[in-house]
Amino acid sequence: MAHQHQIQEQSQAFKIGVLLNSVFIAVEAGYGFASGSLALVADAGHNLSDVLGLLISWLALWLGQKSANDKYTYGYKSSSILAALFNAVFLLVAVGAISVEAIQRLGHPGPVAEWDVIIVAAIGIVINGFTAFLFVKGQKHDLNIKGAFLHMAADTGVSVGVVIAGFIILKTGWFWLDPVISLIIALIILIGTWGLLREAMNYSLEAVPRNVNCQAIQAYLKAQPTVNQVHDLHIWGMSTTETAMTVHLCRSTLADNNAFLEKLNKDLSTQFPLTHITIQIELGKVDFETTDDSI
Repeated sequence: MAHQHQIQEQSQAFKIGVLLNSVFIAVEAGYGFASGSLALVADAGHNLSDVLGLLISWLALWLGQKSANDKYTYGYKSSSILAALFNAVFLLVAVGAISVEAIQRLGHPGPVAEWDVIIVAAIGIVINGFTAFLFVKGQKHDLNIKGAFLHMAADTGVSVGVVIAGFIILKTGWFWLDPVISLIIALIILIGTWGLLREAMNYSLEAVPRNVNCQAIQAYLKAQPTVNQVHDLHIWGMSTTETAMTVHLCRSTLADNNAFLEKLNKDLSTQFPLTHITIQIELGKVDFETTDDSI
């Protein structure tokens, strides 16, 4: 019930974020065309990519709630992993675009329509900052939500840098400052995005999620009465919020097997962030010389 309430809150956050940013894009593009400001038109195009990123994360959130079927027996839960990976790549592309444009302007600095840029960037701080705030809570536990958060937080940082640069340029006439600040912001975004990309890649390769201690789980299983061997232990992220585990346990006896399994499932799901647990019980020991997986 609590999980469903969290999903509804996140869906509402996406709805508000997409709506606010869509309105901002329309206003910014309209003002840019009316005033002949290519910079504002270009920034509107960049903000359009942000909305696309939000829509992809929102779609993944929706797909994750769809029921499993004969073809997708786990449902579409892993779509959140694809969304996180997409947003990480999207952010890296944005860093590249910002850097290329900044380097070009650094070589040929020119006049900037300071007040137009400052006003629009200030509005961007409010809208992007508020949108990022909507995802602050969810991004701590969901990589997909973290991707959306970083996207909007990065844009907020860009807007802050633009406002600061605009005021300094107004006072000093240092037009070269605009591309320099853009490069600094691009570096900050790159540092934040690298962690997101690394985690998304790990999820894509079905690595053990960062918040799961595989060794602690293995030690717990080996410490259980009548268990004399643990093998074929596999842990992977089904989605950015759900973790699955499968394991084979060799017992010295099959007495009270149902009660034994019931206790293990309860303890594992309580002590560790595991949501889908499958345990196979075997009698005796396995000869690993005839098996491939012996983890």
